[in-house]
Amino acid sequence: MDFRIGQGYDVHKLAAGLPMWLGGVLVPSENGFVAHSDGDVAIHALCDALLGALALGDIGKLFPDTSDEWKGADSKELLRIVMKKVRECGWEVSNVDITVALQAPKIGPLVPQMCEALASVMNVDKSRISIKATTAERLGFVGRGEGCECWAVALLHKIPAL
Repeated sequence: MDFRIGQGYDVHKLAAGLPMWLGGVLVPSENGFVAHSDGDVAIHALCDALLGALALGDIGKLFPDTSDEWKGADSKELLRIVMKKVRECGWEVSNVDITVALQAPKIGPLVPQMCEALASVMNVDKSRISIKATTAERLGFVGRGEGCECWAVALLHKIPAL
């Protein structure tokens, strides 16, 4: 069986009064992500991992932050588009693994809901989605509550020809 692996990374600054979308879920928080789209760092990193696995560039190439078309975009829709490209190229998701570094709020209790949301958008079983939440132990910009970092890895397998 033919496999491909891709890795993605995203970071966004936090600011008061903005919504915090993470893993396709609206997180209760006084702060949200400063971004051209909805700023969902988990989905953005995941899109980069999926695109990277197939050498299709990155999320900025596909959805430029200079385009009004993507201003305020729902990142779940961006992921749907990326998944369509993945399948059009003849590939399917084996699994994805996402790590979110955020000092506050604590998102651990929302991880199952995030896995469900991503699985639904990607049209895969939720057992193929892993999301881990961590803090930065009060170190660096994440630890000071200034932003959020996210890493994603995606393993794809070739869809057998019929």
